[in-house]
Amino acid sequence: MTAESEESPATGGAGPAREIPPGTADRRESPPDAATRLFVDHRELLFSVVYNMLGSVADTEDVLQESWLSWSGKNRRAPLPEIGNPRAYLVRIAVNHALARRAAVASRRETYVGPWLPEPLVTDATAGLAPDAADHMVRSDTVSMAMLVVLETLTPLERAVFVLHEVFGYPHTEIAGMLDRSPASVRQLAHRARAHVHARRPRYRAHPRVRREATERFVSAALGGDLHALMEILAPDVTVWIDGGGVRQAAGLRPVHGREKAARMLAGYATRRAGDLDVHYRRVNGDDAAVLFTGDSPYAVMVMDLTPDGDQVSGVYVVTNPAKLTHVRADEDPDQ
Repeated sequence: MTAESEESPATGGAGPAREIPPGTADRRESPPDAATRLFVDHRELLFSVVYNMLGSVADTEDVLQESWLSWSGKNRRAPLPEIGNPRAYLVRIAVNHALARRAAVASRRETYVGPWLPEPLVTDATAGLAPDAADHMVRSDTVSMAMLVVLETLTPLERAVFVLHEVFGYPHTEIAGMLDRSPASVRQLAHRARAHVHARRPRYRAHPRVRREATERFVSAALGGDLHALMEILAPDVTVWIDGGGVRQAAGLRPVHGREKAARMLAGYATRRAGDLDVHYRRVNGDDAAVLFTGDSPYAVMVMDLTPDGDQVSGVYVVTNPAKLTHVRADEDPDQ
């Protein structure tokens, strides 16, 4: 990743000194200070937009650094008042840097060992309930792990349009300006993306309480090696993805489809590892999930996708690749 100083706005280290409405410039500020504050004010939004386009924290941080360099360079050449909507301008910069980054990301995926899953965003299991945490929860409350997997099947432009319109509510005309496309072209991209996603994702989701209970039932059955309980909670057409990046030997090279195969694989895996694993219940990309630790080191993140009624698990996403767990910390006591 690009080296950054501690005061670089792309790291979030230079916060605003006083309360000023986001997206506006204070005439008392010097142009560099105003540019820095505006970038920091919108950093969480930019992170969420780019992450949902790339599925990688490391690539997202690099794109934010590139976006900061473009933004600060623009403001050295032209005064801020010439930028009518700084928020939209910043999103445009970040989106275009993210689209440019997609080629490198796709190249790495071609040589990736085994199933590829997005890098999980892990937060406290109760953080999403705190109203004053809303600004910092934007990165984890937007797109679920299961949805990110579906978004991987879109073209880069379809994904950009879907994220901007369906997740963040940007109108097609504004997205057209960001992508240098006509509104008609953007509407066509949006239609294709929406149809593709809706064909693969249920439109209705179970209540959060139901999801939490189902998650705990699944984890108890899986780590306990209870084959009978797993057969009950797994949907007949369940699919299990394990992303070990070629590092974890237990990770298969292909997803496992079907209730019986999935149950036996999970039960056998638990028999070998459950004794030295601690379970912490956290939120991952906005959903209840389990984070497994060996001591203070993260071993795996498990995210369950449920059927619309919440009765069964239709998908299991397990990330064990250590490179994707570097941001995960055992800051809390396990939730028993």
